[in-house]
Amino acid sequence: MASLEALTAANARRWAVARLVSARGGAFRDNARRLVAARSKYAGVAAKTGVPWFAIAVIHEREASQRWDASIAQGDRWDRVSVHVPRGRGPFASWDAAAIDALTDCAPHAARWRDWSPGGLLTLLEQYNGLGYAAMGIPSPYVWAGTDQYKSGKYVADGRFDPLAVDQQLGCAGLLLAMAEIDASVAAGLQRAKSAAPPHASPTTPAPHPPAWVVALLSLVARVFGR
Repeated sequence: MASLEALTAANARRWAVARLVSARGGAFRDNARRLVAARSKYAGVAAKTGVPWFAIAVIHEREASQRWDASIAQGDRWDRVSVHVPRGRGPFASWDAAAIDALTDCAPHAARWRDWSPGGLLTLLEQYNGLGYAAMGIPSPYVWAGTDQYKSGKYVADGRFDPLAVDQQLGCAGLLLAMAEIDASVAAGLQRAKSAAPPHASPTTPAPHPPAWVVALLSLVARVFGR
């Protein structure tokens, strides 16, 4: 089991030096503009859950491609009972109601999270996709895809890790970087939270990538024992 404290520190180090991959910078900025345009919608849910609006926005993008008929819990329609994990949620009366349920009553229970520094926020986001990558000591594509902190490696099915697969979705960290470029409140919110964060979340140097043979070995272990 990955230590959340160690993962927070690693994500903070990565955030301190992360850059968008130039080939995907335009896609990040286009999506960031779309997410920022819906700030007031996310702010309403943020006020009821304590989760920053920009965190809700990137969850919505990653889980449901910002579809307003889909829940941020897993991308299923919120007006029906969900069939993907978390299963059995809903139906709900509105997107807001589904989002509040996802943040308060579904793992990883974002409304209970208190560390909204960059490292803490990214660790909370990583938990949405699982800690399999953290257990191998590699950056999660859910968070880092499209930045220079991620090269390859992806769970292509439950318990099946492919070290050569590359996640084509935009990662949460890159979305936040792009949003911070166009909305000062995102940058300010992350900076305030970083100042109040515990010492272990302070960024220093980037976390190293393990050698390829280590990733391959861990991939074999993951396939044998499951994710």
